Amino acid sequence: MIAKRMIKYVEGSSVTRAMFEEGKRLAAKYGADNVYDFSLGNPSTPPPEDVSKAMIDIINEESPNKLHGYMNNSGYEEVREVIAQSLNKKYDTNFLQENIIMTVGAAGGLNVILKTLLDAGDEVIAFAPYFGEYNNYVANFDAVMVVVPPNIPDFIPDIEAFSKKITKKTKAVIINNPNNPTGVVYSEDVIKKIVKVLEDKQIEFGTQIYLISDEPYREIVYDGVQVPYLTKYYDNTIVGYSYSKSLSLPGERIGYLVIPDEADDSQNIICAANVANRILGFVNAPSLLQLTVAKCLDAETDVSVYDTNRKLLYGKLASLGFECVKPEGAFYLWVKSPDEDDRKFADRAKQYNILFVPGSSYMCAGYVRIAYCVDTDMIKRSFAAFEKLAYSYRQEG
Repeated sequence: MIAKRMIKYVEGSSVTRAMFEEGKRLAAKYGADNVYDFSLGNPSTPPPEDVSKAMIDIINEESPNKLHGYMNNSGYEEVREVIAQSLNKKYDTNFLQENIIMTVGAAGGLNVILKTLLDAGDEVIAFAPYFGEYNNYVANFDAVMVVVPPNIPDFIPDIEAFSKKITKKTKAVIINNPNNPTGVVYSEDVIKKIVKVLEDKQIEFGTQIYLISDEPYREIVYDGVQVPYLTKYYDNTIVGYSYSKSLSLPGERIGYLVIPDEADDSQNIICAANVANRILGFVNAPSLLQLTVAKCLDAETDVSVYDTNRKLLYGKLASLGFECVKPEGAFYLWVKSPDEDDRKFADRAKQYNILFVPGSSYMCAGYVRIAYCVDTDMIKRSFAAFEKLAYSYRQEG
């Protein structure tokens, strides 16, 4: 019999993944061209050519013993060094290779740092709506997720509500910027307000509160929007990054943590994260992918495709009367449900072979997430189905 805690996880398994599987079922029944699957944030743009070339060169040129052998649990020293120098060049920081820990994607990185920081009963704060797996990651270490309610309609964090959620037990705050699922980008002004609260609360309680910045969408922004680099604003910041979106490599599971020297107890955190990488079973991030991304730090995915999709989908749904948050980053459209129950809205959309994810999966009922990292032609083909969906609600008055 499975563990009792796993029963709960199985029952609450990812709605997003379930919708993705439903899409495959509908495609088999109606034909792929007649199904409009906006459920999964699976990049539709191919990786830059530099990535494939780098992989081939590494396989052909690197020593097999090195390529396929063990390494420091934090990753190859030379990989961490070039990543640190790249960050220093981009953001005017002062990281060394010791500040970088290579991880099995952003999810692996978040579990590593939470394993490192959390004791049972500690509290972690997140701003709704947020990626639902955060709840499971926090529960993995017997800590407690504390939710700041969504600030409707702009979904910029409510600073006063945030301040009231912090207690002596607060150990970490997770920020996802640009945000999944809303596409909202937290500006420098918003970040400064969050930081001021954290600094004041650390003094009030005499504790350390770590700000964990989850950044897989950092490079996917539009209209010149800037994403602040949080280590420059708050000493107790830890950055989790993934190449899943920036290089369109979600299946390769490669990312890193940045643990700055300025963070309280940084040396112990770095050592403990190195150990956590091993004892969580990752051991180290995939060797080939570490060496690959080190050669592709200046490579870019074609974000213009997502921008085209963003404008098409936002324009069409707004014209049909749907209330949408115009995304500044990532590749999701956050749409208010015309039905009070967002799951009923998602179920009705399935009648027209449209698949998207209810907002309740992101701790924000009454909205849905539509992932537009899809083929542009599919978006255009979906318009007739969206028109029928909108009409079905207008018929009800």
